[in-house]
Amino acid sequence: MPEFSLSVQFASDADDLPSRAQIRRWVAAALEHPAEITVRIVDADEARALNRDYRDKAYVPNVLTFEYGEIGHDEAGRGVLGGDVVICASVVEREAREQGKPLQQHYAHMTIHGILHLQGYDHIEPADADLMESSEAVILKRFHIPNPYLS
Repeated sequence: MPEFSLSVQFASDADDLPSRAQIRRWVAAALEHPAEITVRIVDADEARALNRDYRDKAYVPNVLTFEYGEIGHDEAGRGVLGGDVVICASVVEREAREQGKPLQQHYAHMTIHGILHLQGYDHIEPADADLMESSEAVILKRFHIPNPYLS
């Protein structure tokens, strides 16, 4: 497992937020590179403003990832990635309810999804989406969480 530093910020009054320890485990499982990361759980207003200001989108997203690229090197000379993952509590709660899945499992999925984006994964092209989704499924399986892409 690559070394990483993690700051977890709770900027939401939502109930049943994951613990810092849970978030740390999910991040660690998804990381392939040394990194300095902030995971911030926010309410809809902040998520909407960030999506508007940085992506020119007018909706509340479930997760946003801000990739800062390589921000330095570790002691072994490996590149250290930097970035922020912002998760909207109200959207994650709604999606979990609509999809009939446990809330903490959906938080795990959104955290892992964001961390993969931080490392360059995306889901714009079908082949890239297949790779990202299969990577998510493998990581989630370590936590005994079913593949979220199977109906």
